[in-house]
Formats: sequence, structure tokens, C-alpha cells
Amino acid sequence: MTSSKKYQVAILDDYQNVALKFADWSVLRERAEITVFDDHLFDADAVVKRLGPFDIVCVMRERTPLTRQIMECLPNLKLICSTGPGNASIDKEAAAERHIKIANTGYTSTPTIELTWALILASARNIVTENNEVACGGWQQSVGEDIAGKTLGVVGLGNIGSAVAKIGVAFGMHVIAWSEHLTADRCAEVGCTLVSKEMLFKQADIVTIHLVLSERTRGLISDNELVLMKPSARLINTSRGPIVVEKDLIAALENDEIAGAAIDVFDQEPLAADHFFRIAPNVLATPHIGYVTRETYLRFYGDTVSNIRKWVEAQK
Repeated sequence: MTSSKKYQVAILDDYQNVALKFADWSVLRERAEITVFDDHLFDADAVVKRLGPFDIVCVMRERTPLTRQIMECLPNLKLICSTGPGNASIDKEAAAERHIKIANTGYTSTPTIELTWALILASARNIVTENNEVACGGWQQSVGEDIAGKTLGVVGLGNIGSAVAKIGVAFGMHVIAWSEHLTADRCAEVGCTLVSKEMLFKQADIVTIHLVLSERTRGLISDNELVLMKPSARLINTSRGPIVVEKDLIAALENDEIAGAAIDVFDQEPLAADHFFRIAPNVLATPHIGYVTRETYLRFYGDTVSNIRKWVEAQK
């Protein structure tokens, strides 16, 4: 890196303030000045004001959307570095029109698969409640539920859903699955049974969602599906919040129409301080940590540094 121009780089939404620890950013020192933001801005105008001076913006998944409206107000922006193989919150068409390059990183779905099962087990066995009791001097306040012999309903049988299904089989569960184009042959490959959407919600003791958010899947699960669930059933979502109609889920939980929900993803993130999901006794909520592991961050930020370096070296 011998050119004298220094590019301004913004790292957004570094909630734990760890981005600089998970990669060697010093290799960019001669050509880049790095600024880290560990807070989140909801307002588009505030995002524009913050990012105005920057040539390169590094986004973590979909935490800060980069819309056409925002990009049109950022004349200095030349490179967007996004963690993961894709980012639905970046307007790719608008970026292309403005000759803004988008660079993505590697990714593995293993952490999300593991968290899904952590949520299923913690919800079924009331782990958080019992831990809090021990911490406060109490002892045994609830009665948990077995997993073995129960029915696991998997909505979406892609890389994550199929792995979750196989683990369900290993736990001795009866596993059923549905998605719009799912086939019986695909289900047989992972040891589960293809059913209709209606039957999945009627039969499952645990429903777990593993779909990509799109116009087709947005609002896919509403009161039409939730009303079919057993009063003892639980809903797990580590995919994307808007796949489930939030107000309908809140109503089902408030009215004890289902036993509970374990949720890692939400319509708006971070959650408002007074949001129902933060305080409901039948909700286990985690702050979108499905991919937040040391190993994933090493790959995300290591690849980000590499992407920036390659782009900078290609500039004249």
C-alpha cells in the first residue's frame, strides 16, 4: 500500500466493542483510518449524518439497513463491507447505480443451529427461571417437559432446518416439516415427514422456524397458524422476526394460547426498553445472538479486513 490517500472506514453496530480485537486491522494503517461505532441508530437522517465523511462502511449483518434513501445522501461512499454471504437490508440495485461495491464475508450456520437447540431446551426446562431462583436464594419453582417422544415441527428444511431436524431425531423426537416447495424425498434424507402447513402447526409440540426473509415469507406465520397450535406448544424463531406477525404472537402469548416462545430475532432491533418480549414470563428472548460467537467474529472481521485491503490495493 504505497498511495498517499487515506480512506475513511466506519465499523457500525459493534455492540460489544470487539471488532478491532477479532482481526489485524493494522495492515490497513497506511491507507485507512478506522472509526468504530458501538451504538445503533434507528433514524435514517442520523445514519446519513454519521456516515457522511466515510468512503467505506462495514455493516454487521442487517443491523443497520443501507437503503437507496441513505446511499443517495452519501456521495463519499465507495465500498460496503457486509458480514455474511448476503444482506437483504442493502439495496443492491441502488449501490450498483452509484458504483458502490459490496463485499461479503464467509459464514457458517453452525452457531445458529446450536443456539436453536439451546433455546428449545432452555424453554422446555425453564432454565432461565430456575437459574434466577438459585441466584436469588430460591429452589425449584417449575416443572419442565421432556423432549423425547414429542413432535418437532420444522418450518423450512434448508441447511439450518435440516440440521435442527437431525438433532431432533437424535433426541428421540418425531420430526415433521413443511415449506412451500419442500418434497417428501428431501424430508426422508433427514429423517422427517412432510406434512401440510396446517398439520404441522396442529401436531407440533415445538415449532421452529428456518426460512429466509422475503416478500413471500414476511408475515407467513400469523394468528391463522398460531390458533392451530396446542396450548402446550412452543414457538422458536432464530430466523428473522418479520416472518411471524409480531402482534399476533404477542396476543397468543398474552392469552396463554400457547405455552411459550423462545425468540432470537425481532421486527425492530434492538428491542424497545418496554417491549412485551422483554418482560413476558412465557418468553425466552435473546438479542439476535444466533451468529455471535468468537469463531464467527474471527471470520467476519478477518474477511472484512481482507476485503478492504484488496479493494484499496486496486484503487489508483
